[in-house]
Amino acid sequence: MRLTLLSALFWFALDQISKWVVLYRMDLLNIGQMEVFPPYLNFHMGWNTGVNFGLLANDADATRWLLVALAFVVSAWILWWARSMQRRVALLSAGAIVGGAIANGFDRVIYGAVADFLNTSCCGFHNPYAFNIADIGIFVGALGLLIFADTKNMTP
Repeated sequence: MRLTLLSALFWFALDQISKWVVLYRMDLLNIGQMEVFPPYLNFHMGWNTGVNFGLLANDADATRWLLVALAFVVSAWILWWARSMQRRVALLSAGAIVGGAIANGFDRVIYGAVADFLNTSCCGFHNPYAFNIADIGIFVGALGLLIFADTKNMTP
């Protein structure tokens, strides 16, 4: 369990520090867009009041608190499940999801929306969406759990 909590803290801190640097030190809040390694990596400021790709963004205030609650409920369930995990990579993966979910929930509490700024495109495909480090943690963690977690102990 300690490994899961350390992983969660790592992903939470990495996400929040990256947002602070990019938004405030690099001033993306005012600039809006910044080419970093075009066309592969650009910073593009976006505020997501919904879920992935802006879904459920219409009733922002109700969605905001529902998604904050959901982040904590899912994180609690994953932490409960992680108690039965044996493989280190599964424990790290569980922590990545928890850290990412809590970081995005923290954004919703502080800013009212999730701060997204990473934009990647490649090979003639222009990606119109932005994401953040917490989203990467959630994706990597979910993939890790799909591959490495023991699924027989998932229900309370």
